[in-house]
This record gives sequence, C-alpha cells and structure tokens, in this order.
Amino acid sequence: MIAEPERLVTPAEQPDDGPLELSLRPRTLREYIGQDKVKENLSIFIQAALGRSEALDHVLLYGPPGLGKTTLANVVANEMGVKIKTTSGPAIERPGDMASMLSVMGKGDIFFIDEVHRLPRVVEEVLYPAMEDYVIDIMMSKGPGAHSVRIPLPRFTVVGATTRYAALTSPLRDRFGATYRLDFYDHAALREIAVRSAAILDVPIDTEGAMEIARRSRGTPRVVNRLLRRLRDYAQVRGRGVIDQPTAQAALAMLEIDELGLDEIDRKLLLTIIDKFGGGPVGLDTLAASISEESETIEDVYEPFLLQLGFLKRTPRGRVCTPLAHQHLGRPAPAGQPSLF
Repeated sequence: MIAEPERLVTPAEQPDDGPLELSLRPRTLREYIGQDKVKENLSIFIQAALGRSEALDHVLLYGPPGLGKTTLANVVANEMGVKIKTTSGPAIERPGDMASMLSVMGKGDIFFIDEVHRLPRVVEEVLYPAMEDYVIDIMMSKGPGAHSVRIPLPRFTVVGATTRYAALTSPLRDRFGATYRLDFYDHAALREIAVRSAAILDVPIDTEGAMEIARRSRGTPRVVNRLLRRLRDYAQVRGRGVIDQPTAQAALAMLEIDELGLDEIDRKLLLTIIDKFGGGPVGLDTLAASISEESETIEDVYEPFLLQLGFLKRTPRGRVCTPLAHQHLGRPAPAGQPSLF
C-alpha cells in the first residue's frame, strides 16, 4: 500500500505543504483566481453585510479537496475585517470543547470548521443553538441538581468546509444560509495560479511551462503549487533555472506524471479494472482489496478526477473503465461495454 503523502498529485494536504502553501495563499477576492461564480456571490454577500454592519450568514463550502475552501474562508475573514478561528470536525471530541471555542468568539468573527461532516453528533447539538439563536447551553453540576445555563454569544459566522456534502446531517446543513460548491479549475485558471505562485517564489517561468504544469495538475491549485516546487528544483539542477516547456515535460516525465496528470496509482487502479476484471464492473470493496487500498480512499481521493476525465463510471454493479481509459493506457477497448443499469 502506497501511503497517500507519497503522491505528488494528491489533492489532500501533505505535511510539507504547510508553510509554503500559507505564503502562496491569496488574501482578497481580487487575488483569488478561479471560482468566478462563487466569488461574485460572496462579493455581493460581503458588501451587503458590511453595508448593514452585520455578521455574515453562515457559509458552507463543499467540493473535492485542494480547491481552496480553507483559503476562501480566510479570504472572507480578511474582506470582512474580522478574526478567524480555525478547527476541524475530528479535533472536537466533546461538547465542552465546542462550547469553550464558541465562548471566545467576537462580534462578526469567523469560526471555520474544516471537515465539518465529521463532527460528532453530541458536539453538533451544541452548535445548533449557537448558529440559530447565538446562545450556548452549558450543563451545571450532575444528578438531581443538574441545570443548564444559557450564555448569549455575539453574532458570528460559521464557515464549514466539507468534501462530502451528503454526509452532513440535515439539521446542520439547513443552518447554513449560503452554500457554495467549488469545482475543478480549468487550465487557464491553473496557468494563472502557476504564474502567480512562481512570481511569489521568485522562480522564472514562461507561459508554456506554466501551461504544462496546469495541464497535469488535475484541476487542483494545491497540485499546481506542489509541482511548481519540484520543477523549481529540477530547473535549478538539470535545466537553465527557467521552467519552460521542455524543462517541465522532462521533470514531469521523471516524476511519472503523464500528460493528463495521472500518476502510478491512478494507472494501477485503472489497469487493475481492465486487466483483472475485464474492464468492469467490479465492486468497490473488491477493487480496494485488489490494490491494497482503503475503499474510502479510492472513493474520496482517487476516483473524483478519473470520473471527471470520463475514464471511470460508477454503476449499480460496480466500477467500469470507459473506452477513453482503455485508449489512454494503450489497452484494446472491450468488444462490448457492459450495461450500466
């Protein structure tokens, strides 16, 4: 089993992404590249709230990992001129933890919860009155003399981020006043991100080199920045110090990332379906066992991009590789595709 952090093209955050990723993050909506419809809606939303001197309504951001949900939450806080407190669903284990974090929120502040779908139910129930009525109920003592104390909170904004919108409970989902989906980026936006990041890192890059990175970044800004760092090293040691198209192509070939952004694990998954299961359909659990991976990792990390490319289909009977996948991998297309229904 290949550990997820070893993948250059994974959309998930890696340990060595942290400090540099922070320096590359845009701070305003003007600097934020891509997601134009979301930005336009948020801009109106923010201007209206500022004009009324009110806190924003609660915001839910969802979509695949690596598309900028955390960055966008920080941008919203900067645009509103307020503080942001950041946590994640798995980090809050007890109701008291949630209550203590909420009790220090200031007027208009942003409370950002990453992986909000992973909040424990008992913790979630503390959040409901805080989001709806801006109060928290704290139980005092135990036994027959137990009673709750209601503590008022200033109006603040919860910004939740999730990669699994359907996993949110209905009561929590309904308490968000604004919900936005972040989609994969097109090549033009990714090229612009590569050029911007290269300028911040003081890395010489030309348009063709930036586009080569963009084409292989799987529609994900986080992957753009990670590949840019690797190509910077390659250009310094093997090239002329400039990331041009030939340098980018040579470096990415050495990293085994093909022209569509597929890496060794992507190819292994597709070839397993094609070579071992005749192109599918094959059940998710069977596929996971065949490549020694977790079913959840396949479903949440590997499949979204393959589905977007049209290389894979999820059917009631299992996963099926499409003729496009066969063609890309140099395998003959099956004589007749199995029925999808």
